[in-house]
Amino acid sequence: MSNIAGTKSSLTWAVHLSVVVLVALWLFPTVGLFVSSFRTADQIATSGWWKALFPQEQNEVLRTEEPGTQVQEGPLYVIEGNLFDAGAESEISAWGTSSREISAYAPGETADMGEDGRLTVEADGSYRLENDVAFEGRRGERVFVTATAPPEFTLDNYRQVLLSEDATDSMAKAFFNTLTVTIPATVIPILIAAFAAYALAWMDFPGRALLIAAVVGLLVVPLQLALIPLLKLHLGIGIGKGYLGVWLAHTGFGLPLAIYLLRNYMVGLPRDIIENARVDGASDFQIFVKIILPLSFPALASFAIFQFLWTWNDLLVALVFLIDATGETTVMTRQIVELLGTRGGNWEILATAAFVSIAVPLAVFFAMQKYLVRGMLAGSVK
Repeated sequence: MSNIAGTKSSLTWAVHLSVVVLVALWLFPTVGLFVSSFRTADQIATSGWWKALFPQEQNEVLRTEEPGTQVQEGPLYVIEGNLFDAGAESEISAWGTSSREISAYAPGETADMGEDGRLTVEADGSYRLENDVAFEGRRGERVFVTATAPPEFTLDNYRQVLLSEDATDSMAKAFFNTLTVTIPATVIPILIAAFAAYALAWMDFPGRALLIAAVVGLLVVPLQLALIPLLKLHLGIGIGKGYLGVWLAHTGFGLPLAIYLLRNYMVGLPRDIIENARVDGASDFQIFVKIILPLSFPALASFAIFQFLWTWNDLLVALVFLIDATGETTVMTRQIVELLGTRGGNWEILATAAFVSIAVPLAVFFAMQKYLVRGMLAGSVK
Protein backbone atom coordinates (compact mmCIF):
# COMPACT_ATOMS: atom_id res chain seq x y z
CA MET A 1 0.00 0.00 0.00
CA SER A 2 2.97 2.31 0.47
CA ASN A 3 3.36 2.66 -3.30
CA ILE A 4 -0.19 3.86 -3.91
CA ALA A 5 -0.34 7.42 -5.19
CA GLY A 6 -1.43 9.90 -2.55
CA THR A 7 -0.12 7.93 0.43
CA LYS A 8 2.63 9.33 2.62
CA SER A 9 6.07 7.86 1.96
CA SER A 10 7.99 6.28 4.80
CA LEU A 11 11.05 8.24 3.69
CA THR A 12 9.52 11.64 4.38
CA TRP A 13 11.79 12.07 7.39
CA ALA A 14 14.84 11.60 5.16
CA VAL A 15 13.62 14.33 2.82
CA HIS A 16 13.01 16.69 5.72
CA LEU A 17 16.43 15.92 7.19
CA SER A 18 18.10 16.55 3.83
CA VAL A 19 16.35 19.91 3.51
CA VAL A 20 17.45 20.92 7.02
CA VAL A 21 21.06 19.95 6.26
CA LEU A 22 21.07 21.86 2.97
CA VAL A 23 19.56 24.95 4.61
CA ALA A 24 22.13 24.79 7.41
CA LEU A 25 25.02 24.42 4.96
CA TRP A 26 23.81 27.52 3.12
CA LEU A 27 22.73 29.57 6.14
CA PHE A 28 25.63 29.16 8.56
CA PRO A 29 28.35 30.67 6.31
CA THR A 30 26.05 33.57 5.41
CA VAL A 31 25.25 34.34 9.04
CA GLY A 32 28.93 33.97 9.93
CA LEU A 33 29.89 36.46 7.23
CA PHE A 34 27.22 38.89 8.43
CA VAL A 35 28.30 38.71 12.08
CA SER A 36 32.01 38.95 11.21
CA SER A 37 31.40 42.11 9.20
CA PHE A 38 30.49 43.91 12.46
CA ARG A 39 33.43 42.62 14.52
CA THR A 40 36.87 44.11 15.05
CA ALA A 41 40.08 42.56 13.78
CA ASP A 42 41.12 41.49 17.29
CA GLN A 43 37.82 39.73 17.92
CA ILE A 44 37.97 37.86 14.61
CA ALA A 45 41.56 36.80 15.33
CA THR A 46 40.81 35.44 18.80
CA SER A 47 37.40 33.75 18.47
CA GLY A 48 34.85 32.45 16.01
CA TRP A 49 31.75 34.37 14.97
CA TRP A 50 29.53 32.01 16.99
CA LYS A 51 31.08 33.49 20.18
CA ALA A 52 30.35 37.08 19.19
CA LEU A 53 27.62 37.48 21.82
CA PHE A 54 29.84 36.31 24.69
CA PRO A 55 32.76 38.03 26.49
CA GLN A 56 36.07 37.49 24.71
CA GLU A 57 39.51 36.95 26.22
CA GLN A 58 42.14 38.58 24.05
CA ASN A 59 45.72 39.77 24.26
CA GLU A 60 46.37 43.46 23.76
CA VAL A 61 49.38 45.75 23.72
CA LEU A 62 48.63 49.03 25.50
CA ARG A 63 50.72 52.01 26.65
CA THR A 64 50.87 54.21 29.66
CA GLU A 65 50.65 58.00 29.32
CA GLU A 66 53.68 59.79 27.94
CA PRO A 67 56.32 61.12 30.37
CA GLY A 68 55.06 64.66 29.88
CA THR A 69 52.06 63.85 32.11
CA GLN A 70 54.16 62.88 35.16
CA VAL A 71 53.68 64.63 38.49
CA GLN A 72 56.04 64.77 41.44
CA GLU A 73 54.85 63.38 44.76
CA GLY A 74 57.58 64.01 47.30
CA PRO A 75 60.69 62.19 46.14
CA LEU A 76 58.78 60.12 43.54
CA TYR A 77 57.78 60.92 39.97
CA VAL A 78 54.37 59.39 39.22
CA ILE A 79 52.28 58.72 36.11
CA GLU A 80 48.73 57.52 36.70
CA GLY A 81 45.84 56.74 34.39
CA ASN A 82 43.93 53.93 32.74
CA LEU A 83 45.20 51.67 29.99
CA PHE A 84 41.76 51.37 28.39
CA ASP A 85 39.80 54.05 26.57
CA ALA A 86 37.09 55.88 28.46
CA GLY A 87 33.94 53.79 28.76
CA ALA A 88 35.68 50.46 28.15
CA GLU A 89 34.44 47.58 30.30
CA SER A 90 37.36 45.19 29.86
CA GLU A 91 38.82 43.31 32.82
CA ILE A 92 42.48 42.34 33.02
CA SER A 93 43.26 38.80 34.18
CA ALA A 94 47.03 38.93 33.68
CA TRP A 95 49.64 41.36 32.42
CA GLY A 96 53.32 41.77 31.72
CA THR A 97 55.97 44.19 30.53
CA SER A 98 57.61 41.88 27.98
CA SER A 99 56.23 40.13 24.91
CA ARG A 100 57.92 36.96 26.15
CA GLU A 101 56.02 37.00 29.44
CA ILE A 102 52.68 38.64 28.83
CA SER A 103 51.14 36.92 31.84
CA ALA A 104 53.95 37.46 34.35
CA TYR A 105 51.84 39.46 36.82
CA ALA A 106 48.34 39.30 38.23
CA PRO A 107 46.19 42.42 38.67
CA GLY A 108 47.36 44.43 41.70
CA GLU A 109 50.94 43.18 41.57
CA THR A 110 53.89 45.51 41.00
CA ALA A 111 56.52 44.98 38.32
CA ASP A 112 60.03 46.31 38.94
CA MET A 113 61.32 47.57 35.59
CA GLY A 114 64.67 48.77 36.89
CA GLU A 115 65.61 52.21 35.61
CA ASP A 116 62.16 52.54 34.00
CA GLY A 117 60.43 52.52 37.37
CA ARG A 118 57.83 50.38 39.09
CA LEU A 119 54.44 49.64 37.54
CA THR A 120 51.25 48.49 39.23
CA VAL A 121 48.22 47.54 37.12
CA GLU A 122 44.73 46.86 38.49
CA ALA A 123 42.02 44.65 36.97
CA ASP A 124 40.04 47.62 35.64
CA GLY A 125 43.09 48.90 33.71
CA SER A 126 44.08 51.68 36.12
CA TYR A 127 47.82 51.84 36.75
CA ARG A 128 50.47 53.66 38.73
CA LEU A 129 53.94 54.09 37.30
CA GLU A 130 56.49 55.60 39.70
CA ASN A 131 60.21 56.18 39.67
CA ASP A 132 62.87 57.80 41.82
CA VAL A 133 64.03 59.95 38.90
CA ALA A 134 62.10 61.87 36.27
CA PHE A 135 60.79 59.92 33.32
CA GLU A 136 62.31 60.78 29.97
CA GLY A 137 61.30 60.17 26.37
CA ARG A 138 58.18 60.86 24.31
CA ARG A 139 56.28 57.56 24.57
CA GLY A 140 54.76 55.66 27.44
CA GLU A 141 55.75 52.17 28.57
CA ARG A 142 54.30 49.18 26.74
CA VAL A 143 52.03 46.91 28.77
CA PHE A 144 50.95 43.49 27.53
CA VAL A 145 47.58 42.50 28.98
CA THR A 146 45.25 39.54 28.79
CA ALA A 147 41.79 41.04 29.15
CA THR A 148 38.22 39.82 28.99
CA ALA A 149 36.23 42.24 26.85
CA PRO A 150 32.44 42.40 26.50
CA PRO A 151 30.82 41.78 23.09
CA GLU A 152 31.56 44.65 20.73
CA PHE A 153 30.07 45.45 17.34
CA THR A 154 31.13 48.28 15.10
CA LEU A 155 30.12 49.97 11.86
CA ASP A 156 33.70 51.08 11.15
CA ASN A 157 34.17 48.21 8.71
CA TYR A 158 31.25 49.39 6.60
CA ARG A 159 32.48 52.98 6.74
CA GLN A 160 35.87 51.78 5.52
CA VAL A 161 34.41 49.70 2.72
CA LEU A 162 31.61 52.01 1.53
CA LEU A 163 32.81 55.51 2.40
CA SER A 164 36.59 55.29 2.21
CA GLU A 165 38.27 57.64 -0.26
CA ASP A 166 40.93 55.01 -0.84
CA ALA A 167 40.20 53.48 -4.26
CA THR A 168 41.64 50.15 -3.11
CA ASP A 169 39.27 49.76 -0.16
CA SER A 170 36.14 51.51 -1.41
CA MET A 171 33.36 49.32 -2.75
CA ALA A 172 30.95 52.17 -3.47
CA LYS A 173 32.04 52.80 -7.07
CA ALA A 174 32.30 49.08 -7.76
CA PHE A 175 28.77 48.65 -6.36
CA PHE A 176 27.29 51.14 -8.82
CA ASN A 177 29.39 49.71 -11.65
CA THR A 178 27.95 46.29 -10.88
CA LEU A 179 24.41 47.67 -10.92
CA THR A 180 25.16 49.32 -14.27
CA VAL A 181 26.16 45.93 -15.65
CA THR A 182 23.54 43.77 -13.98
CA ILE A 183 20.28 45.64 -14.56
CA PRO A 184 20.54 46.01 -18.37
CA ALA A 185 22.09 42.54 -18.66
CA THR A 186 18.98 41.15 -16.93
CA VAL A 187 16.31 43.22 -18.68
CA ILE A 188 17.60 42.94 -22.28
CA PRO A 189 17.61 39.09 -22.46
CA ILE A 190 14.13 38.95 -20.93
CA LEU A 191 12.73 41.35 -23.53
CA ILE A 192 14.25 39.47 -26.45
CA ALA A 193 13.57 36.00 -25.07
CA ALA A 194 9.91 36.77 -24.32
CA PHE A 195 9.21 37.63 -27.96
CA ALA A 196 11.18 34.64 -29.21
CA ALA A 197 9.51 32.24 -26.77
CA TYR A 198 6.04 33.40 -27.83
CA ALA A 199 6.91 32.88 -31.49
CA LEU A 200 8.27 29.39 -30.85
CA ALA A 201 5.29 28.46 -28.69
CA TRP A 202 2.26 29.88 -30.54
CA MET A 203 3.24 30.88 -34.07
CA ASP A 204 3.56 28.46 -36.99
CA PHE A 205 6.40 29.12 -39.44
CA PRO A 206 8.91 26.98 -41.35
CA GLY A 207 11.92 25.84 -39.37
CA ARG A 208 10.38 26.32 -35.94
CA ALA A 209 11.37 22.81 -34.78
CA LEU A 210 14.96 23.38 -35.92
CA LEU A 211 15.12 26.66 -33.99
CA ILE A 212 13.86 24.94 -30.85
CA ALA A 213 16.49 22.22 -31.28
CA ALA A 214 19.17 24.89 -31.79
CA VAL A 215 18.14 26.64 -28.58
CA VAL A 216 18.36 23.36 -26.65
CA GLY A 217 21.76 22.67 -28.19
CA LEU A 218 23.10 26.10 -27.19
CA LEU A 219 22.28 25.34 -23.55
CA VAL A 220 25.22 22.91 -23.37
CA VAL A 221 27.80 25.12 -25.12
CA PRO A 222 30.44 26.30 -22.58
CA LEU A 223 30.65 30.08 -22.60
CA GLN A 224 34.44 29.86 -22.26
CA LEU A 225 34.59 28.66 -25.88
CA ALA A 226 32.97 31.85 -27.11
CA LEU A 227 34.80 34.43 -25.02
CA ILE A 228 37.82 35.08 -27.23
CA PRO A 229 35.99 34.89 -30.61
CA LEU A 230 33.30 37.20 -29.28
CA LEU A 231 35.87 39.66 -27.94
CA LYS A 232 37.62 39.71 -31.32
CA LEU A 233 34.25 40.41 -32.96
CA HIS A 234 33.60 43.30 -30.56
CA LEU A 235 37.03 44.77 -31.23
CA GLY A 236 36.61 44.28 -34.95
CA ILE A 237 33.29 46.15 -35.20
CA GLY A 238 34.38 48.93 -32.86
CA ILE A 239 32.52 48.04 -29.66
CA GLY A 240 35.71 47.39 -27.70
CA LYS A 241 35.72 46.98 -23.93
CA GLY A 242 32.90 48.71 -22.12
CA TYR A 243 29.37 48.44 -20.81
CA LEU A 244 27.84 47.83 -24.25
CA GLY A 245 30.16 44.91 -24.87
CA VAL A 246 29.44 43.23 -21.53
CA TRP A 247 25.67 43.79 -21.96
CA LEU A 248 25.74 42.08 -25.36
CA ALA A 249 27.89 39.24 -24.01
CA HIS A 250 25.59 38.55 -21.06
CA THR A 251 22.58 38.80 -23.37
CA GLY A 252 24.03 36.24 -25.78
CA PHE A 253 25.02 33.83 -23.02
CA GLY A 254 21.66 34.15 -21.24
CA LEU A 255 19.28 33.95 -24.19
CA PRO A 256 19.25 30.13 -24.69
CA LEU A 257 18.14 29.45 -21.11
CA ALA A 258 15.67 32.34 -21.20
CA ILE A 259 14.03 31.21 -24.44
CA TYR A 260 13.91 27.58 -23.31
CA LEU A 261 12.40 28.42 -19.92
CA LEU A 262 9.83 30.90 -21.23
CA ARG A 263 8.84 28.78 -24.20
CA ASN A 264 8.13 25.76 -21.98
CA TYR A 265 5.98 27.94 -19.75
CA MET A 266 4.03 29.58 -22.58
CA VAL A 267 3.30 26.23 -24.23
CA GLY A 268 1.51 25.19 -21.05
CA LEU A 269 -0.89 28.14 -21.10
CA PRO A 270 -4.52 27.30 -22.01
CA ARG A 271 -4.99 27.25 -25.79
CA ASP A 272 -8.59 28.37 -25.48
CA ILE A 273 -7.51 31.79 -24.21
CA ILE A 274 -5.28 32.34 -27.23
CA GLU A 275 -7.88 31.12 -29.73
CA ASN A 276 -10.65 33.21 -28.19
CA ALA A 277 -8.48 36.30 -28.40
CA ARG A 278 -7.80 35.63 -32.08
CA VAL A 279 -11.50 35.15 -32.76
CA ASP A 280 -12.10 38.53 -31.15
CA GLY A 281 -9.67 40.07 -33.62
CA ALA A 282 -6.58 40.46 -31.43
CA SER A 283 -3.26 40.52 -33.22
CA ASP A 284 -0.28 38.43 -32.14
CA PHE A 285 1.31 41.49 -30.56
CA GLN A 286 -1.86 42.28 -28.57
CA ILE A 287 -2.14 38.65 -27.45
CA PHE A 288 1.49 38.71 -26.39
CA VAL A 289 1.32 41.98 -24.46
CA LYS A 290 -2.14 41.68 -22.87
CA ILE A 291 -2.43 37.93 -22.28
CA ILE A 292 0.87 36.05 -22.50
CA LEU A 293 3.10 38.44 -20.56
CA PRO A 294 0.80 38.80 -17.51
CA LEU A 295 0.26 35.04 -17.35
CA SER A 296 3.99 34.36 -17.78
CA PHE A 297 5.13 36.54 -14.89
CA PRO A 298 6.32 33.57 -12.73
CA ALA A 299 8.56 32.32 -15.54
CA LEU A 300 9.84 35.83 -16.25
CA ALA A 301 10.64 36.35 -12.58
CA SER A 302 12.30 32.95 -12.37
CA PHE A 303 14.69 33.72 -15.20
CA ALA A 304 15.25 37.25 -13.88
CA ILE A 305 16.52 35.74 -10.62
CA PHE A 306 18.90 33.40 -12.44
CA GLN A 307 20.22 36.10 -14.75
CA PHE A 308 20.57 38.71 -12.02
CA LEU A 309 22.49 36.38 -9.71
CA TRP A 310 24.74 35.19 -12.51
CA THR A 311 25.62 38.64 -13.82
CA TRP A 312 26.01 40.11 -10.32
CA ASN A 313 28.46 37.39 -9.27
CA ASP A 314 30.26 37.21 -12.61
CA LEU A 315 33.99 37.89 -12.81
CA LEU A 316 35.12 36.12 -15.98
CA VAL A 317 32.89 37.95 -18.48
CA ALA A 318 33.60 41.27 -16.77
CA LEU A 319 37.35 40.72 -17.00
CA VAL A 320 37.15 39.89 -20.70
CA PHE A 321 34.59 42.44 -21.96
CA LEU A 322 34.54 45.28 -19.43
CA ILE A 323 37.45 45.99 -17.10
CA ASP A 324 40.31 47.99 -18.60
CA ALA A 325 43.56 49.44 -17.30
CA THR A 326 41.93 52.56 -15.84
CA GLY A 327 39.88 50.60 -13.30
CA GLU A 328 36.92 52.95 -13.76
CA THR A 329 34.63 50.05 -14.67
CA THR A 330 35.73 47.65 -11.93
CA VAL A 331 32.88 45.51 -10.61
CA MET A 332 32.50 44.17 -7.09
CA THR A 333 33.86 40.70 -7.79
CA ARG A 334 37.05 42.24 -9.19
CA GLN A 335 37.27 44.66 -6.25
CA ILE A 336 37.11 41.77 -3.79
CA VAL A 337 39.92 40.01 -5.66
CA GLU A 338 42.03 43.15 -5.30
CA LEU A 339 41.20 43.32 -1.60
CA LEU A 340 42.45 39.76 -1.20
CA GLY A 341 45.80 40.99 -2.46
CA THR A 342 46.02 44.24 -0.52
CA ARG A 343 44.00 43.31 2.57
CA GLY A 344 44.60 39.58 2.77
CA GLY A 345 45.13 39.70 6.53
CA ASN A 346 42.27 42.08 7.33
CA TRP A 347 39.45 39.59 7.68
CA GLU A 348 37.06 42.23 8.98
CA ILE A 349 37.41 44.21 5.73
CA LEU A 350 37.12 41.11 3.55
CA ALA A 351 34.04 39.87 5.43
CA THR A 352 32.35 43.25 5.11
CA ALA A 353 33.16 43.54 1.40
CA ALA A 354 31.90 40.01 0.76
CA PHE A 355 28.64 40.62 2.61
CA VAL A 356 28.06 43.89 0.75
CA SER A 357 28.52 41.89 -2.43
CA ILE A 358 25.95 39.24 -1.52
CA ALA A 359 23.40 41.53 0.19
CA VAL A 360 21.66 42.60 -3.03
CA PRO A 361 21.41 39.05 -4.49
CA LEU A 362 20.01 37.84 -1.16
CA ALA A 363 17.36 40.58 -1.19
CA VAL A 364 16.42 39.79 -4.80
CA PHE A 365 16.22 36.07 -4.11
CA PHE A 366 14.07 36.33 -1.00
CA ALA A 367 11.78 38.91 -2.64
CA MET A 368 11.12 36.72 -5.69
CA GLN A 369 11.77 33.16 -4.52
CA LYS A 370 8.08 32.20 -4.63
CA TYR A 371 8.10 32.88 -8.36
CA LEU A 372 11.29 30.85 -8.78
CA VAL A 373 9.58 27.59 -7.80
CA ARG A 374 6.52 28.28 -9.94
CA GLY A 375 8.66 29.17 -12.91
CA MET A 376 10.90 26.12 -12.59
CA LEU A 377 7.92 23.76 -12.39
CA ALA A 378 6.28 25.38 -15.41
CA GLY A 379 5.49 22.83 -18.08
CA SER A 380 6.40 19.85 -15.90
CA VAL A 381 2.78 19.04 -15.10
CA LYS A 382 -0.14 19.16 -17.53
